[in-house]
Amino acid sequence: MDNYQRLQKAFAAATKSSLVHEAVLFAESTNGDFSKDFSYGGRDIDTPMLMASITKMFTTACVLKLCDENRMALNDKLTMYFKDDILSGLHIYKGHEYSFNLTVSDLLFQTSGLPDSFESANQAQSPMMKTLLHEDSYISFEQTLSETKSLTPRFTPSTDGKAYYANINFDLLGEIIEKITRLPLADAYRQFIFEPLNLHNTNLPGRDKDFVPHTFYKSQKLERPKLIASCRASGGCVSTVRDLMDFSKGFWQGKLFKKEVFERLSVYRRLQANKGPICYGGGYMRISLEGLTTLFMGKGELLGHSGSTGSFAFYYPQKDCHIVGDLVQLANPALPIRLIMKLAMSLK
Repeated sequence: MDNYQRLQKAFAAATKSSLVHEAVLFAESTNGDFSKDFSYGGRDIDTPMLMASITKMFTTACVLKLCDENRMALNDKLTMYFKDDILSGLHIYKGHEYSFNLTVSDLLFQTSGLPDSFESANQAQSPMMKTLLHEDSYISFEQTLSETKSLTPRFTPSTDGKAYYANINFDLLGEIIEKITRLPLADAYRQFIFEPLNLHNTNLPGRDKDFVPHTFYKSQKLERPKLIASCRASGGCVSTVRDLMDFSKGFWQGKLFKKEVFERLSVYRRLQANKGPICYGGGYMRISLEGLTTLFMGKGELLGHSGSTGSFAFYYPQKDCHIVGDLVQLANPALPIRLIMKLAMSLK
């Protein structure tokens, strides 16, 4: 059985899930010598898709480019970019306020300790989840900030070995990018990413315009353009699998920023328990294919990002292969993680 057949078998198994109504997969080596794609339910590699949290890698690329240009630094405190009244009350842990100690690095590495309004302990009652399942309305940055302030942080910033995945970290980074560049975030993405990589089918939808594709929650088809427009730097981009393949190659080859920075970004910490085997580095996920999770049958690691809507874009250095796709399903965020691990382990 060759690599094509192994990938096809793993993809076919994933599409047998009762949750998967549409799906697409694209695997390609960096030099293009190996290139295969698979489709299900009418999708293909040029079908518009919700990137969800893969957008965080776009935000990361902008941050790193601005650092290259000496317009910001990872150790910058947030007080350089936000007024005290914006930050006040954001991070109060065990009676002590750490809001004014937070840095860009804390946000990028998910080590701020800030809680997540979307994945809080009472997730079913969070404004974002209510909106997602029952209606479509815009949630402003100010509303997200207020909701975050009403929740309890998980730990003090930069606690050794700890990371907690929270969208607010990247929402804040998006605001900083706009302040530094004096551009709307969509224009910053265009300048730093879309144009250099010729991504013609990728965009950040605005509040009252632009096409936003659907996703599914179990069997419920969801169209939530206003909500997606709310996600912005943490998860608001729309793209295609073909464009995401070009982005993955550009990101890991250092076409958007100095490649040497990866040495600084490659400090990984395990995320909260519901994120399974995922560790977080400087703006991207790492999934080890070694150890108990794969019954010691895998080799190497996967670097990239998945999204809550079933999207995924990972690089497998062991085989110099990029694996990008979408399962178009919100109900089980573990689906793309399980699939990407199986796909990587199937490559010989």
